[in-house]
Amino acid sequence: MTTKQRLLVLNLFLLTFVLGTSEFVIVGLLAEVATDLHIAISTAGALVSVFALAFAIGTPILTALFSRFSKYPLMLTLISVFIIGNIVTALSGSYALLLVSRIITAVVTGVLIALAMAVASEKVSAEKRGMAISTIFTGFTVASVIGVPLGTYIGQIAGWQMAFWFTTLLGMISLIASAITLPKELKGTRSSLKKQIGLLTNLRIILAFFIPALSIGATYTVYTYLTPVLQEVLAVPSGYVSLVFLLYGIVSVFSTLIGGRVARRNGISKLSYVFLIQAAILASLYVTSSSIVTGLISIAGIALVVYTMNSTMQLYFIDLADKHFPTARDLASSLTPVSVNVGIALGSALGGFVTTKMELIDVSWIGGSVAVAASLLAMISYRLDQKTAVFYEKKSFVSSSDTLKG
Repeated sequence: MTTKQRLLVLNLFLLTFVLGTSEFVIVGLLAEVATDLHIAISTAGALVSVFALAFAIGTPILTALFSRFSKYPLMLTLISVFIIGNIVTALSGSYALLLVSRIITAVVTGVLIALAMAVASEKVSAEKRGMAISTIFTGFTVASVIGVPLGTYIGQIAGWQMAFWFTTLLGMISLIASAITLPKELKGTRSSLKKQIGLLTNLRIILAFFIPALSIGATYTVYTYLTPVLQEVLAVPSGYVSLVFLLYGIVSVFSTLIGGRVARRNGISKLSYVFLIQAAILASLYVTSSSIVTGLISIAGIALVVYTMNSTMQLYFIDLADKHFPTARDLASSLTPVSVNVGIALGSALGGFVTTKMELIDVSWIGGSVAVAASLLAMISYRLDQKTAVFYEKKSFVSSSDTLKG
């Protein structure tokens, strides 16, 4: 990559780091929010669910609507709205205002992620796209390792509102960096909303959408209940649970980087094997949980594969859009993060069902079963790609033969 491209990718990495910190820092501050606003902890917890729901619903709709605008002014405007949303959150004295501010922030976050991926895929050469996308995705994992713990610490020491003044500051830094590094020549694509949404009705897109959802869902079947698994199954002392989560976050950073290598040269052909490895690692926890050491090794393995599909799926959605819905490229860029949020919700719900109806450790092999389903979908998608490629080759051959005869 050129120096200009490296600076662009670095800025987009910073942007996703800021967005990830703002999205997830609330998780560590639910008790403080509940106490300050005099609400139940479950009511405060709804802020997380509402954010994910607004993200999943609002992102594709607004991405489709905004795709006609030039990306430079659009992204700067959205980052400014993000900053305002965090300021309103920091100033919120009521639950209603806090809820509204989080919904606004969620929708803007989703669109910015989609635009960041679209910009990177357009401005970086084809052979470097996978690594560029994985670097940008790494911003989220680094946010979980550094940004969220730091923001949580600030919120616990100085009040939860101060955590969002912290994310506001990060947003301002990102705005300045974006104003300097974002390319100004990227124009929007004029297309009707009907044509944009048509992407979401395509069978290939629908099939691909559930690949990351099932993969992340497989992990979150276990991850959502990792604390009780650590304490009740592995007998990890409560004082060390946070350390395990920190180490999990560090290992997951490498997962994103590995994903960049998987994405090189038709990454979708490799994902079915990656998901089978994921399934084996998840299921292995059922056996290794008899020992702290072996159990923690399985958990580290879970972290090492959790994000390996991100870059491949991001590029896969964009490539499918280029072939079938070229005017919906930006919308296609939003599908991976939306699918991931759907997967988190599905995995959490499945984990809750398992822990209620079965033994706690059963989340391991149940999660592994979901990863096998992701592998099957990836295999089907790859086979469809091959059939499509053969079809176009035959069509091209016939057209060439007719031309020669003529």
